[in-house]
Amino acid sequence: MLQKINRSVFMGNGPIKILYPGLVVSNSDTGIGSIGRIDHPEIHGRTTIPMHPHVNDEILSYFRTGIAKHKDSEGFVETIGKKKLMLMKAGKSFYHEEVIDGQSEPLEGLQIFIRPGRKDLKPEVVFLDLEELHSESKWRLLASPNSETIFQFSSETWLYDMKLLKDKSSTLPQLPKNNLTLLLYVFHGEVEINGNVGLEKKESLIIIDEAINITAVKDAELVLFVTDEKANVFKGGMYSGNQR
Repeated sequence: MLQKINRSVFMGNGPIKILYPGLVVSNSDTGIGSIGRIDHPEIHGRTTIPMHPHVNDEILSYFRTGIAKHKDSEGFVETIGKKKLMLMKAGKSFYHEEVIDGQSEPLEGLQIFIRPGRKDLKPEVVFLDLEELHSESKWRLLASPNSETIFQFSSETWLYDMKLLKDKSSTLPQLPKNNLTLLLYVFHGEVEINGNVGLEKKESLIIIDEAINITAVKDAELVLFVTDEKANVFKGGMYSGNQR
């Protein structure tokens, strides 16, 4: 199965656009498996997002331009940006704030809300320093459910990224097991899938039991979400949970 998600399904009138990927395939769940919500912020100018709560969300901050100063209830104060990513595992209760310096360079990226494997886990904050900003023409595994990555989700979820240069092609990465659901998101650029499905910036593709070939029409920055829809997941998180 291949199901395209157009940009028109994004919600939000301000600088943060919100994608509930489940809305295109379900009348009962706004997420897909453990993939609860994807925010795509584009923030120009200095902005403060004051201290606010998260409950039972696992939020990966994947910024590609700009920086944000993070402060939280676990005592962490850190500046995150394009080469320093952050995973917040909110658990039972967690508060944080962000001060964005979007004056010299706008902040753009993704805030990815993943559903935990079970509710009320212990809060945890993890940072990841990338050696390179992009992984060119090769899928890079950023997060997984196990110790092969610094970022570890509590659910059966994997996250990859790749920069595919114009006219170059790629297939999907080797997946950790069978019967998984994939969501291919175009963060920047334009690609063609199997020669007949075009995807531009902020468009995505749900992939189930399909082999695909990806060709970059323009230089493209891609993010690949992988989830096991049959695995245990808590769907009552404050932001990642089902919003129906």
